[in-house]
Amino acid sequence: MTSSTRRLPSLPLALTPVVLTLLVLGVQLFYFDDFTPHVPLAIGLAITSLVGISLGFDWRNIEKGVFHVIHVSLPSVSVLITVGMIIGVWIASGTVPTLIYYGLTILSPQIFLAAAMVLCSVVSLSLGTSWGTVGTVGLALMGIGAGFGIPVYWTAGAVVSGAFFGDKVSPLSDTTNLAPAVTGVDVFSHIKNMMPTTVPSMLIAFAIYLFAGYTLIESDGASFERITLITGALQDNFVISPWLLLPALLVIVLAVKRMPPIPSLFAGALAGGAAAMIAQGVGLHDVFTYANSGYSIDTGISEIDSLLNRGGIQSMMWTISLVLIALGFGGALEKTGCLETIIQAIMTKIRSFAGIQSAAIGTSMATNLVAGDPYLSIALPGRMYAPVYRGMGYSTLNLSRAVEEGGTLISPLIPWNAGGAFVISALALGVSSGHMENLLYIPLAFACWLSPVFGIFYAFTGFFSPRASEEEKRGWQEAGETVADLSAHGWVPEDEPADAGADIEADGLAAERVRSQ
Repeated sequence: MTSSTRRLPSLPLALTPVVLTLLVLGVQLFYFDDFTPHVPLAIGLAITSLVGISLGFDWRNIEKGVFHVIHVSLPSVSVLITVGMIIGVWIASGTVPTLIYYGLTILSPQIFLAAAMVLCSVVSLSLGTSWGTVGTVGLALMGIGAGFGIPVYWTAGAVVSGAFFGDKVSPLSDTTNLAPAVTGVDVFSHIKNMMPTTVPSMLIAFAIYLFAGYTLIESDGASFERITLITGALQDNFVISPWLLLPALLVIVLAVKRMPPIPSLFAGALAGGAAAMIAQGVGLHDVFTYANSGYSIDTGISEIDSLLNRGGIQSMMWTISLVLIALGFGGALEKTGCLETIIQAIMTKIRSFAGIQSAAIGTSMATNLVAGDPYLSIALPGRMYAPVYRGMGYSTLNLSRAVEEGGTLISPLIPWNAGGAFVISALALGVSSGHMENLLYIPLAFACWLSPVFGIFYAFTGFFSPRASEEEKRGWQEAGETVADLSAHGWVPEDEPADAGADIEADGLAAERVRSQ
């Protein structure tokens, strides 16, 4: 069918694939108690495609939308593959065992959680990748936490808080660059505008982890016996040396020099392979095997074996397949107009800046929940809501912050999302094996969900919610940006007369292209 015969779905029809997919997911996850969301999401893609066909789309058109979103997110899949290699090789080289060894001997149980969050924040800020941080430093921290007798979900919560917050404010991060790109602001203004939510969230999370360390975590003799047992096993099975931290240092140096993440991570994998051959006496073929299939060891100590028997490209295939299916589902929802219709329905109910800001954060969260894609959760609401912010006279910096917080930070808290699936796999949380209690890392990743809470609080109080400057408005004019006319919805900008606005329809709302003077 031609494009002229296509139409946007009604709200009930647009909600149909979303609701049905969530129902199938619920049956799989809670009724069957089986954490493998792949098939339910594939069924959701099929349902969405049927909706699209009923609206006048043919399969080739829907397929194009599916593969477009997958193509955009392929760099993240490449990061997954590279991180899988790094995990296997860095364990074999002794880099991860050395990090665990020194962490157990230097850190104390009381400050461990707070220190883990700060360390992951710094590394992620330097690397520009939360996934790379989780799969390398985060993995080592899980081993240290196990040595201290800290519950897995507490350590995972601290790692996720630090890694994804560092990613959020790193100028090297893809999501940190995507959010301002789709909302029309520059990246450094965007980072600066996130500080009012970033700083208090991190301080509160730091205080909670510190409090937990001193009240919930015991440092009795049995705990230190376990630490001695683990450090002794590491020394028996690996050469432990500060020199073996060089692969990790190399990756950080390359990141500081603003090298792209994938080449930087791959260089770390190569350095780890060289270290494995030189320091641990591993053969070249063994390095290839560890990079592909992961490391294998039997120390007789369950904490060490469960942590170090992992890694490799193949260990990431479960996550990669989930990511690809989830991205395809999100692409189908976007191509058929289902997400657009849902967002349009939300926008018709908005009567205030607090409403639009809350809706933008909520829509990013919901897109993360339904589509499973952090990139789509930033790009789609960013594109859809930007004209409304301009029509209200508010800076789109508010929007870029909203979609970053609802997109980047909520992604790791949704188990079937690309971010959540990676966290569960890379940190060996064992959810797919029935260890559902480890999903408690979600509420314990305090920094991730506190930030959107602060964002909504500021929206209702007016704090840190900048209105558009004259310079920004001139920028809209020069770029020919769309500005929504919200007078039909009862909104009158405070600094403009009641009859201001245009009459041209755009994106389902009355809007106009601001013409250059």
